[in-house]
Amino acid sequence: MAKDKRLRQAYATIDRTRFYDLGDAVQIIRGQARAKFDETIEIALNLGVDPRHADQMVRGVVELPHGTGKVVRVAVFAKGDKVKEAESAGADIVGAEDLAERIQAGQIDFDRCIATPDMMGLVGRLGKVLGPRGLMPNPKLGTVTVHVGEAIRAAKAGQVQFRVEKAGIVHAGVGKASFTDEALTANIRAFHDAIAKAKPTGAKGTYVKKMSLSSTMGAGIKVSMASLSSG
Repeated sequence: MAKDKRLRQAYATIDRTRFYDLGDAVQIIRGQARAKFDETIEIALNLGVDPRHADQMVRGVVELPHGTGKVVRVAVFAKGDKVKEAESAGADIVGAEDLAERIQAGQIDFDRCIATPDMMGLVGRLGKVLGPRGLMPNPKLGTVTVHVGEAIRAAKAGQVQFRVEKAGIVHAGVGKASFTDEALTANIRAFHDAIAKAKPTGAKGTYVKKMSLSSTMGAGIKVSMASLSSG
């Protein structure tokens, strides 16, 4: 009920038919974020793709210049010397068969899963559990790698994974309401640029159609695409 009231109040202060300049949109979104916690600022991009076709899938990673403001818990599948490397880099959970058993038992208390290539035989059996949660290690995303230390540090520093959904929408958290306007704007531009660079070969017509911003408890605001290429 409280959220519904906040949403009504937020929508009463914005023009839902207007496409706002990026700078104005960021200021409004931050101003709306009045919850008792530090709300996440979220971006949603409507893309002109049909991800049911392999040549129109959009997926990748981007390192936001100012991070996400989120504490990221990282689990790592590794053995031997890579265990120490992972622990030294700040991994929250490191294991092999024991970690697999933990996951199969439903103990999934992490946000990113990384594995060395030699562990994928074991990790592959967890696909039905990790896949739907977006946690399955993938070499294209840098989460299947021998360089586990680098991957862990990138995840902790605010690296964001993205993947287009069935409706052609990509969304992600790009910071917190406590960030400055400048930091959020830089993160938003970085995310948009990463999506643009990930344009698939099968995309036809307008690729990035619409963009909107919102906070966890706030209303969505449409952003002018032209304002992303200026400033």
